[in-house]
Amino acid sequence: MKDTTIKMSELITAHVELVMMLQRMGIALGFGDRSVNDVCRRHGVAPDFFLLISNVYSNAQYEPSTEEILSTDMLGLVPYLRNSHDYYVHKRLPHIEQHLGHIVEQLPERVATVLTRFFEIYKTEVLDHFGHEEGTVFRHIEALQAGQQDSSYQMRDFVENHGNLEEKLNDLVQIIFKYLPESVTSDDTVDVVYDILQLSLDLNRHSLVEEKVMVPYVMHLERSVR
Repeated sequence: MKDTTIKMSELITAHVELVMMLQRMGIALGFGDRSVNDVCRRHGVAPDFFLLISNVYSNAQYEPSTEEILSTDMLGLVPYLRNSHDYYVHKRLPHIEQHLGHIVEQLPERVATVLTRFFEIYKTEVLDHFGHEEGTVFRHIEALQAGQQDSSYQMRDFVENHGNLEEKLNDLVQIIFKYLPESVTSDDTVDVVYDILQLSLDLNRHSLVEEKVMVPYVMHLERSVR
């Protein structure tokens, strides 16, 4: 995807997963027949940045070139990543937690305790992970974008320590598959498994954006400021 003259409605229809990305870009539905360029500019989003993230988000095999990243207006990167964190923490995780709450009411105490405890540990890890990124990594990026030197952190530290939030979610699904009695037939069971799998997929795409776009971009900024 490189053509900003394509209708936004056609792009989203061809890549339905991008619906999840629109809100994080601050783009509302109801764009009619407007082009990607028109919709983005109406919402204060750089069209080239929108397409770059869309390409990575919709295609796990997509590898943006260094030239593509450096020629893109990246001022929207940190706001996009922050909005993604906000979506996971305030919408997706509470939604999953609500379904789990209904399920554990029907489970033996031992199984209910395992599920509840595992999810609480996972939620804590997510909050710690995002808290570090927002308090350290994103501030580092914003300082570099402002032309300031910031020797307190280096992107190589992010690469070396970037955790995998999807694996824990997959473990949670396996616990549900293994320990859930057949007698539990609530729709919440199917809903929570589906939501967890969808969140895992979304987090994977989020990680790809960080690894394929954020990391090379910030490493370039670090070299430039030096």
